[in-house]
Amino acid sequence: MGANRPRPGQRPAPGDRNSNGKEQHVINERIRAREVRLVGDNVEPGIYPIDKARRIAEELELDLVEITAQADPPVCRIIDYQKFLYQQKKRQKEQKAKAAKVVVKEIRFGPQTDDHDYNFKLKHAIGFLKEGSKVKAYVFFRGRSILFKEQGEVLLLRFANDLEDYGRLESMPVLEGKRMTIMMAPLKAGAKKPAPKQDNAKQKATKVEQKPETPAEEAESN
Repeated sequence: MGANRPRPGQRPAPGDRNSNGKEQHVINERIRAREVRLVGDNVEPGIYPIDKARRIAEELELDLVEITAQADPPVCRIIDYQKFLYQQKKRQKEQKAKAAKVVVKEIRFGPQTDDHDYNFKLKHAIGFLKEGSKVKAYVFFRGRSILFKEQGEVLLLRFANDLEDYGRLESMPVLEGKRMTIMMAPLKAGAKKPAPKQDNAKQKATKVEQKPETPAEEAESN
């Protein structure tokens, strides 16, 4: 049979145990139920005495594998167990590759960054997003510059808007200690720009920029 059926007392076939040393599946002679429910395309679904189910598996040169032990009777399939384990490991490997660690690039601003420095850092951010990295942009407030936190927020929202063709804003600016931060994630190929969130960012930036003067500021200007 596909998994070299073990005899009673024989050690499990290679690959039949997980990393904790426990059996992944109960197969062939290790299935102790008196009857099982067979499912699958290669058998007539139904409840069979265990001996008949094993005999069907032998005739097909495959393995009887218990897939739902908690059912009454247990549910089994007749498959090539070694092939099943190989495909399972292949899927796990592919999933692990897809879940590779995301690279995060940091870009630092001051609350009064000039246009030349801003454009230089914007160009770098575009490159980072194109290569698939996330961009963590932050404004660092040194000493009394924390008084300009609204100016820093406007700068970060402007930065997010200028990057909307390459990345999406994951959160609005957050102030933690002396840093105000945003995170940009790269747009997937063919993905549409997240208009609602970006529009909100634009509205907030405009609102901050058009903040009305205080009575004291108004009197001073007059």
